[in-house]
Amino acid sequence: MKTDITTREDVNTLVRTFYKAIRAHEVLAPFFETAITDWDEHIEKLTDFWEASLFLKTKYYGNPLQAHIKVDKTNDHTITQEHFGLWLNLWINTVDTLFKGDYAENAKGKARKMATFMYMNIFMARSSS
Repeated sequence: MKTDITTREDVNTLVRTFYKAIRAHEVLAPFFETAITDWDEHIEKLTDFWEASLFLKTKYYGNPLQAHIKVDKTNDHTITQEHFGLWLNLWINTVDTLFKGDYAENAKGKARKMATFMYMNIFMARSSS
């Protein structure tokens, strides 16, 4: 029986499972494999991010938007809405596979908002570079 996301360990399981799927994804994997050199460090950073986002317990010290703008630039501005849609579908499927409950729903909602925010801001950054 599935339970809700309630601990850092749950968040870490979600993030690890999600990035395992990302790394196996034919379309998304190349963007991540060229941008991330230390996967363990990346998983910890993303666990911090999602723990802060879901539980409002931990401070997250990073700039995800700047990181994504850099990845887009490195990839000749080829990131599209389709990529964010694929990312979001993988995230939602991963959450639904592992968890059920209010925090799980919140994780999906936050990801939807984040995907839109990131894509819009990446697009805007292209015109200023």
